[in-house]
Amino acid sequence: MAADRDTIGRIFRAEAGRSVAALMTMFGDLDLAEDAVQDAFAIAVRRWPDDGLPPNPGAWITTTARHRAIDKVRRDARGNELLRRAAVETSETVPDDRLRLLFTCCHPSLAPQSQVELTLRLLCGLSTAEVARAFLTTEATMAKRLVRTKHKIKAANIPYRTPGDTELPGRLHAVLTAVYLTYTTGYGQPGSSPDLTEEAIRLGRTLRLLMPDEAEVAGLLALMLLTQARRRSRTDPAGELVLLRDQDRRLWDRELIQEGHRLVLWCLRRDQPGRFQVEAAIAAVHADAAVFDDTDWTQILALYNQLIAVAPTPVVALNRAVAVGEVHGAARGLHELDQLNLAGYYPFHAARAEFLARQGRTDDAAEAFRTAASLAPDSPERDYLTRRGAQITEVR
Repeated sequence: MAADRDTIGRIFRAEAGRSVAALMTMFGDLDLAEDAVQDAFAIAVRRWPDDGLPPNPGAWITTTARHRAIDKVRRDARGNELLRRAAVETSETVPDDRLRLLFTCCHPSLAPQSQVELTLRLLCGLSTAEVARAFLTTEATMAKRLVRTKHKIKAANIPYRTPGDTELPGRLHAVLTAVYLTYTTGYGQPGSSPDLTEEAIRLGRTLRLLMPDEAEVAGLLALMLLTQARRRSRTDPAGELVLLRDQDRRLWDRELIQEGHRLVLWCLRRDQPGRFQVEAAIAAVHADAAVFDDTDWTQILALYNQLIAVAPTPVVALNRAVAVGEVHGAARGLHELDQLNLAGYYPFHAARAEFLARQGRTDDAAEAFRTAASLAPDSPERDYLTRRGAQITEVR
């Protein structure tokens, strides 16, 4: 079967992380592993359109990359040492190579954004140019950032291993946070290429496969799936933001919702609540409502009370205050919001504006919408907030 470049690219993206991880295990050299896999991809681009796809493309990439790596280390001063290591590692079965690589990319000594960038490059197989586009910078700048991050891994002797049982809870949180940051970055860039939401979900599925007993892994995957299910309805055909209350729920992806629900139920049976599991449960309650007015806000508030106990962050407190307003009225919600110190956070002012509008305080609401719009990034959110502020002023 012949293969065009797009097909080869999809295969490479799916298999690159596995291949880099396998070579990292064999040789213990991240740059060598990455370069060898890139060489294998270049060979595939030349050969596969004429020769056709091999029976196992992933194995072909790994084998070809290993041969390229061996050729390189034979010319290296450390060649004998690396080849001896490769001979030992090749004889062993290491089922969690990708897990080791993910924990290396997401080591806590690296900055959160650096963790995400390196994960996208090495584990997801995105090109440097694609990672650069995801973070709205140039390819040259991103290349320098990736090199600095890899140098830091080498200089700090960051180990290439899966943490032990005593380390795992703390280290796993960094990995999950990096994957979720990947997702939220993509969610805020509708129609972007590459689609980071799809990459994050793929990472979540990989983690679920590699760590099937970790409830927070299942919770993160459920949260991303349930959020992704609503993505098509988040903007209208003109690209303008549509709030949850106004979304056409017929556009929601029911298959993703069902999968997310199954994962949430699995987490509930485990009874080991964590941040991502509770957030997924909240998303599941929203997904249960056929129309916005059917939303069970009492249950959502109870879940936010649980979430703030396990993740007491200002953003969680803000979302809890919104739930309080939905259950107990706008005045109570506004009171809860005004206890928070979030003056520089545009969703805080947007939430205040909505509650002020419900109370008929149109001047205050319009001012809050203008403040929110001035703080929001250039996005559909800013456009929406600007329109809402103008609408409030018109009907005053």
